[in-house]
Amino acid sequence: MSRLPRNIRLILLTVISILFCASCEKPKNKVISTSDQSESSVSVEWLSHGNGDYEQRYSKLAQIDSSNVKNLGLAWEADMGSLRGLEATPIVADGVMYVTSTWSRVIALDAVTGDVLWQYDPKVEKSWAKRLCCDVVNRGVALHDGKVYFGTLDGYLIALDASSGELVWKVDTLISRDMWYSITGAPRIVKGKVIIGNGGAEYWVRGYFSAFDTNTGELDWRFYTVPASKDGPHEHDELVQAAQTWADDSNWVGGGGTAWDSIAYDPELDTLYVGTGNGAPWQRNQRSPGGGDNLFVASILALDPENGKLKWHYQVTPGDNWDYTATQHMILADLEIEGVDRKVLMQAPKNGFFYVLDRESGELISAEKFVYVNWASHIDKETGRPVETGMGDYEDGAAYVFPSPAGAHNWHPMSFSSQTGLVYFSARDIGWVFNKAEDKWFTYGVDDLDDLIGDQKLPDTKGYLKAWNPVTQKLAWQLESDLIWNGGALSTAGNLVFYGNGAGEFLAIDATSGSVLKKIMLGTGVIAPPVSYQIDGVQYVAVMAGWGGPAFNTMQGGEAAMRFSNAGRLLVFKLNGGAVALPATKPARGAIPKQPDIRADAETIEKGRMLYYLNCAACHGVYGSVPLLPDLRYLSHQKHKIFNEIVRDGALEPLGMPGFADQLTAEDAFAVQAYIVKSANDAIGSPLAE
Repeated sequence: MSRLPRNIRLILLTVISILFCASCEKPKNKVISTSDQSESSVSVEWLSHGNGDYEQRYSKLAQIDSSNVKNLGLAWEADMGSLRGLEATPIVADGVMYVTSTWSRVIALDAVTGDVLWQYDPKVEKSWAKRLCCDVVNRGVALHDGKVYFGTLDGYLIALDASSGELVWKVDTLISRDMWYSITGAPRIVKGKVIIGNGGAEYWVRGYFSAFDTNTGELDWRFYTVPASKDGPHEHDELVQAAQTWADDSNWVGGGGTAWDSIAYDPELDTLYVGTGNGAPWQRNQRSPGGGDNLFVASILALDPENGKLKWHYQVTPGDNWDYTATQHMILADLEIEGVDRKVLMQAPKNGFFYVLDRESGELISAEKFVYVNWASHIDKETGRPVETGMGDYEDGAAYVFPSPAGAHNWHPMSFSSQTGLVYFSARDIGWVFNKAEDKWFTYGVDDLDDLIGDQKLPDTKGYLKAWNPVTQKLAWQLESDLIWNGGALSTAGNLVFYGNGAGEFLAIDATSGSVLKKIMLGTGVIAPPVSYQIDGVQYVAVMAGWGGPAFNTMQGGEAAMRFSNAGRLLVFKLNGGAVALPATKPARGAIPKQPDIRADAETIEKGRMLYYLNCAACHGVYGSVPLLPDLRYLSHQKHKIFNEIVRDGALEPLGMPGFADQLTAEDAFAVQAYIVKSANDAIGSPLAE
């Protein structure tokens, strides 16, 4: 979890990198070319998710630069009608900006004034929220041939008329509506096809991604990332190979490998790249007791976009045991490495190693740690495989593993500057206690970590914005933060990096030195990536402010997340703009109230704890959430009286609290309630109750 036990604070901390240290590597990379990217790479607008097929998130605009960014101010802002997480990348074309808000809503705005042109609400059933691991978020749309494409939380792919917002077509992407699938990622357009994947590995689903015709929505091809059985029948030939890496005694309930975010495309090589997610369940000895790499979980896949046939794969975490997904942002670039021109793919996945691969062959060029990692010592250059230390093993007990399932780097997009040769991305040092849990996929912490820590010199729990040299595999500079859940990055030809953080600050940073040149207080935490565009000779920088995501990260929301309303809005800046008005302050939460007299034995409370973790913690937090969603320790006596009606019958479903009658019996609901009451009583008088 993001809050470490108090005894950890007494351990001697080792500083991994000194901020702005004199010995930090200065970039001397030779970037061969970015001219072979699609037209969007040189556009003054922002036409696609990563500003080009290569997903570099680099803008060639330089009107705003390191000399004048101190004059940056607000051009306009728009209310997104949300108090939850906002993760979308704005798309800008022909003077119109297209964004998504919570619950998969799409909004088109005038990119100069912020006036709303149209809105589309797919009316996702609020009950679908329980099928999501990580908030009711959406990462944006794709734009092509006069149509806007986006996925919905409940698994539909929709095409709208870009000028009017009217529905063109809608298709169901799910192989089963009974399983807990979802879509939160942004689609990509490749050769007349809409590419989209699904989430849900936390709920034991089987991963796949699909290609649909942009004009009709008809399914063109589908790639399953894991086999459904050892011997088939298999939907495509690649699964025959994959099945050999699963043991005969494997659990075929789901398998995982969901492709819920990262997609890139190289038009020169005509190759589509897709990152896949964790195994399901997490514990590999439960998922595949007899061992095996379990392809294609936690992998980077290179495919022919015409037919979905696999060209090569690279598995970043064989036999994934820790939710170490490879769905994190992939960047394509052409670099000179050791005197050789290389076409590379770069990724900093959850497992803590920064990978540089040859994107033609899938060959490992290099991989180095970018945060504290203890589950593996290094990546073997010959085999491309991690060399595990044994410190991540938890089959026979507990293990304190770095990084945590939140990842050394999560979905927040990276940026590569062809000007500096550096990759900019948010990262974090944080561990997690994995514990053997019989017949349960959710692992949990222990109170005393001394034995698990041993002689390790652990880093403090911190977040970073890192500037990484992919050629030398060394840190150029970094900004440190006590917050671990921060935004994506944008780099520009003005020698700038733009970046928002969980403390509600929007930063403009010198891309070469890491010096903060401008800091604008938004009052709302940022997890989304910024973009830049230019209209009528004026350069703008836009970012969505709305803090959220998985609740085990919401323990560190920062002062802004606690003080101000989580006012979801889109903010657009320009030179000589105005000031940003801060959101209204939140009323003080106060002390945890006296709890009702609900009594249960230790066995019932332990049962309630596990049921709470499995069904409630993703939204309401493991130790209690910040004031984005209700902290259930603060429930009123009236809510406790109708606890069963709320939890099982869905009495508050219109507000986004679904009913769990199909997961929880009345006895289960009582056990959860008893655990909540005990947690509240334990916290009363502690710092959490102040």
